[in-house]
Amino acid sequence: MKFRPCIDLHDGKVKQIVGETLNTEIIENFVSKHDSAYYAELFKKDGLTGGHVIMLGGGNEAAAVNAIEQYPGGLQIGGGITADNAASYLERGASHIIVTSYIFKDGKLNENHLSRIVSEVGVDRLVIDLSCKEKDGKWFVVTNQWKQFSDFEVNKENIQFLEQYCNEFLVHAVDVEGKQRGIQESLVSALADWVTIPTTYAGGARSLADMEQFRKLSNGKLDLTIGSALDIFGGELPYEQVVAYSRQQQE
Repeated sequence: MKFRPCIDLHDGKVKQIVGETLNTEIIENFVSKHDSAYYAELFKKDGLTGGHVIMLGGGNEAAAVNAIEQYPGGLQIGGGITADNAASYLERGASHIIVTSYIFKDGKLNENHLSRIVSEVGVDRLVIDLSCKEKDGKWFVVTNQWKQFSDFEVNKENIQFLEQYCNEFLVHAVDVEGKQRGIQESLVSALADWVTIPTTYAGGARSLADMEQFRKLSNGKLDLTIGSALDIFGGELPYEQVVAYSRQQQE
C-alpha cells in the first residue's frame, strides 16, 4: 500500500470539490493559491509516484500540462481524454492516461473506443477509472462528471475482463468523495478480493486511522488517494504524516 497524491483542476485552478456537485451548485472544499506546478514539484520532491491529475471540465488543459511537465513520468492524467488527444499528454510527460467517459459511452462499455485508446497508448500506459456509486446493493460505473449511471457493474467478472486492457485501475467512491466521512469499507474489501493489477481507491479518507483501516481491509493490496482532508488542500491531516506513513508501509 502506498499513498497516491492528486491534483484536481477546475476552471484552471487547483481545487477540492465534492464530486457529486459538479453538475449542480458546486461545493468547493478548497481553492488553492498555488498553481498545479507547485503541487507537482512537491510530490516530485517527496518521491511520490503514480499520482493523478484530473481535469474537471474544460479550461484546465494548460494547468494540467504545467503539472505533468513539472514532474515528467510521475503523474497520470485524466478528464476528457480520448484516443485523439491521449498521445499528446504522454508526449508532454504524463506516465499514464486515465479514461472513464470515453470508454463508457451512453451508459455502456464501448469496446470500440476501448480498443482505439489501447492502440494509441498501449496497455502499459492506460488506467481505467471505475468511479462508481452504489445502487440496489451493487456498484455501477458513473460517467459524465458522475451524473450518469452506466449499466456496467463493478464486480469480479467485469474487473477480470478489463484487466487485459489496462495497467491500473483508479476507483473513486463517488458517494463519499470529498466528504471526509470515512472510506467506503465494503467497496475497499471487494476491490481487494477482485483485482490483480495495481488499483488506487479514492474517497472519504480523513485520518491516519482511516489509512490504517484501509490497509487492513485491503490487506495492503490497494493504494490510497487522500484529497480534501490534507492540510495542503485546506484540511487538518498533515501531508507530511501521510507521506511518512506511506513510506513506512513500503519499507
